[in-house]
Amino acid sequence: MKLSDFDFDLPDELIATRPARPRSAARLLVAEGERVRDLHVRDLPGLLGPGDRLVLNDTRVIPARLTGTRRRESAQGPVVARVEVTLMEPAPDGRWRAMAKPLRKLKPGETVVFSEKLSAEVVAKGTQDVTLAFNLVGEDFDAALAEAGAMPLPPYIAAKRPADAQDTEDYQTVWAARPGAVAAPTASLHFDDALLAALRARGVSFTHVTLHVGAGTFLPVKTDDVSAHKMHAEWGEVTEAAAAEINATRAAGGRIIPVGTTALRLIESAADEAGRLHPWVGETDIFIRPGYRFRIADALMTNFHLPRSTLMMLVSALMGTETIRKIYAHAVTSRYRFFSYGDASLLIPAAQPGRQGSQTGI
Repeated sequence: MKLSDFDFDLPDELIATRPARPRSAARLLVAEGERVRDLHVRDLPGLLGPGDRLVLNDTRVIPARLTGTRRRESAQGPVVARVEVTLMEPAPDGRWRAMAKPLRKLKPGETVVFSEKLSAEVVAKGTQDVTLAFNLVGEDFDAALAEAGAMPLPPYIAAKRPADAQDTEDYQTVWAARPGAVAAPTASLHFDDALLAALRARGVSFTHVTLHVGAGTFLPVKTDDVSAHKMHAEWGEVTEAAAAEINATRAAGGRIIPVGTTALRLIESAADEAGRLHPWVGETDIFIRPGYRFRIADALMTNFHLPRSTLMMLVSALMGTETIRKIYAHAVTSRYRFFSYGDASLLIPAAQPGRQGSQTGI
């Protein structure tokens, strides 16, 4: 498989910079194999019912984008320079790996001041990132970060406008609980309390898992042979209770539908070859591309993804490369809004030979 196999033309004006309001007013492309329908997210209760289980990622996005200054003495006096930092992932010792601009001018041992309360020392510098040791830890760090930081909007939105106060609400799911993500599980942004209540009334069940989405989710694929691409690792957890709920639904013949590629990648990482989910905690770098045999997921709710991205490869694995080409061509022609703040799709594959579990249509 070549990278060009996952390319398509996307008009720039289809890239959403703000979400739909209310959240559930976003459009929903429903694809059952090659059959496509144009609905809205608010229509989900009519598409799902008793026996279906949605898997939700309960990670919470931290305000990971920081602007600070570094001070350096020179023969002409002190020099103060602006530094932009995006936190990527925490280390076990409480330090953070981060992207920084301008990276080449930072030196180990320097201190970057972000606010009156928050500062960090550069303790290590690599070719693409730095390691920062902050002056605060625990709840004190969380509080100072909330004051000084901004939501880490994806590059394709940040290039069009800066993050603002509205993004603090918009770029967070209504069930977000466990801080640690530097990008949102964006398919989940379409849910509000009213939609969740309507789904519960229909008998739809919910299971929460955690995958802390990392900045690596936005890294481009640079190898023409996609099998040579190295996926970034992200920390996740499937609790014993979550595994039991999902296994029980499968045993009863119900459908498991992850909301978002993050939830899907996590449960597929925690499943065995027989299609049974196990409690799991750790880092996953699972790379799902055409040829992958799904073990747990029966369908997927997800937004529309970047051309030539690993997420295009994932949805191609689920639906088939030619089918996903047709689905995306329909989405472009029908003016669906793309990427993190864009519209959603509900992808239900045709039955796969040897597939574990049900493939019930809707």
